[in-house]
Amino acid sequence: MACQQPSTLPNPSATRTLLERLIAEVDFSTWVGESFKVSPDNRRMAYAATAGNKWFVIVDGVEGKEYDGIGNSTPIFSPDSKRVAYAAAVGSKSLVVADGVEGKEYDNVGALIFSPNSKRVAYAATVGNKWLVVVDRVEVKEYDGIGKGGLIFSPDSKRVAYAATVGNKRLAVVDGLKGKEYDDAGGLIFSPDSKRVAYAAKVGSKSLVVVDGVEGKEYDGTSVPVFSPDSKHVAYAVAVGSKSLVVVDGVEGEEYDAVLSMGIGKVVFDSPNSLHYLAVKGGNSIYLMEERLE
Repeated sequence: MACQQPSTLPNPSATRTLLERLIAEVDFSTWVGESFKVSPDNRRMAYAATAGNKWFVIVDGVEGKEYDGIGNSTPIFSPDSKRVAYAAAVGSKSLVVADGVEGKEYDNVGALIFSPNSKRVAYAATVGNKWLVVVDRVEVKEYDGIGKGGLIFSPDSKRVAYAATVGNKRLAVVDGLKGKEYDDAGGLIFSPDSKRVAYAAKVGSKSLVVVDGVEGKEYDGTSVPVFSPDSKHVAYAVAVGSKSLVVVDGVEGEEYDAVLSMGIGKVVFDSPNSLHYLAVKGGNSIYLMEERLE
């Protein structure tokens, strides 16, 4: 006698209640599709649109003020989805509009970000041939350039860091204080507790990692450093000639043919005292390497 199998069909007695709320009606003939943004909570939307030779931003169906242009990659939502900011052009000048309030005009506006707690706004801007960073409408020292994508807030939203250019050199700026100049510098990160900073730098053909202002050993290449969840450890992959290895808190690990993932390698912390990465051994064998920190 065949045994009856448990039913895998949905429970016919289950009910679903669907509620709908109109957010906005979109005129697709005027919108700029690549500017379309949905808020992190998936409840709001914003995008740029055009009317003749004018541009404006529409947030939840409400049109904002007209401008001569809207900045690339904007508008943006804050992490809590409550705020909207964008760059706009007024003639030959540019400004940032946050929550409908216009900021100061500059010759150009670059990277625009909200802090993790959504309360602060920062962006790069130009005055003549100089670049500066504006944080909460306060201008920071001018430089010859600001690293693209390098402007960051700390996790607690209290600190700001970015890479800047002085002549043909690059340096890290943390809380408005300049670091040492290098041939290149970038990949800045704050530790999870916001107390520490690390970044990669280059001196000639050599690479190194700087942690809390202290330079590490020079290598033929380095990955972007990562902090452990408790902020106590720093790890990164490096190249030594044709070999690769992982450095944790300045201590070198075993050499491999390569450490795989992004670029020269990526290291992932699984807990405050454990990490893993992919490594090539024996020419064509890829291993998952897992380490514990005692």
